[in-house]
Amino acid sequence: MEQDRCQTLERANVEFKKRNFKQAEELYTKFLASCWKTRNCDASDLATAHNNRGQIKYFRVDFREAMEDYTSAIEANCQFEVSFYNRGLIHYRLGFFQDAEMDFKRALELNPNFEDAKVSLQQTLFDQEHKINRGY
Repeated sequence: MEQDRCQTLERANVEFKKRNFKQAEELYTKFLASCWKTRNCDASDLATAHNNRGQIKYFRVDFREAMEDYTSAIEANCQFEVSFYNRGLIHYRLGFFQDAEMDFKRALELNPNFEDAKVSLQQTLFDQEHKINRGY
């Protein structure tokens, strides 16, 4: 069972890298279902599977479901800065600048050299101030 689950995650990651998102999503879902059933999965693997499945949903512009996966990734591994960054991007795109700011700051606390998070935080703060100045 453990070996099958590991192979499923490996296959999902391969399909994800090949941009075969439909197949990757199905494999990530299968992997996660197996984890929920046995309650015996590595936190890093859980976080990666949720994050990558969230990416697939983000690409489909299914922000609600993507955010759920990013949050699940964070719950599985609260040190996984990429999921904070990804969730921050959705908050930003939806105009929830304070939430985006918190996520980007957390990503930077975990990895101070995360350049994309630095840029996104700067843009968020700029847009947030611009929104306030316009009276919104």
